Amino acid sequence: MTAPLRREPVRSEERTPAHAVRLRRLNRWQAENLREDLADLYVESTRVPAGQEYRSRKAFLRRLTGDIRRAGFALLVAEDTALAGCVYGFPVPREGTWWRGFDGPLPQSVEQLTASGHVFAITEIVVHPHTDDQGLARRLQQALLADHHASLGATLVDEADTRSYDAFLSWGWRDIGALRRPPDPTTLRPPAPVLLRALVLPLGQPLSTRPDGLAHENRTQRPD
Repeated sequence: MTAPLRREPVRSEERTPAHAVRLRRLNRWQAENLREDLADLYVESTRVPAGQEYRSRKAFLRRLTGDIRRAGFALLVAEDTALAGCVYGFPVPREGTWWRGFDGPLPQSVEQLTASGHVFAITEIVVHPHTDDQGLARRLQQALLADHHASLGATLVDEADTRSYDAFLSWGWRDIGALRRPPDPTTLRPPAPVLLRALVLPLGQPLSTRPDGLAHENRTQRPD
């Protein structure tokens, strides 16, 4: 696979259709081969304290490697003159393990869609801060969910990460509650359990509003 080109800023007067951001699907083998470039993109695109770049990069690679092994893993990359962004995830298992640690009862509609296999989890969205496509993050997530005909998108956001949380809400995601997960066992001094916000993105045209705050649609009732 050809390595991505080094990113160079494009002056407004030089922009042409050739600089339009393109989306491309990658299979597992391609994702494995692009791991290092995706990690570079992550470090360049994430606010990491000085001196923590290596640790942050290593953690990203560990998460990516784990997700690549999951059934149904899918990844999209965005490219212009270089890698501009990526999004990846996998179908939420029907048995509901994705929601373990949820505080209180899971909304009924979420539970039903999970059991029917119509929920797709987005576990990472990365967009380079210098991309010309200001709506790229939303475009990436919508394309990935559409590819998998999901009725509901799902993601987990660290409660302390207010920047990401606010971004997801601005893209139409809804907060359905809190979820606690054990700390990362690979750290030298594991912190307390991580408090996450569980967010969902209902897809399709809502027909009515349910008591749990989620939309109901005919498409979610199709047989498997």
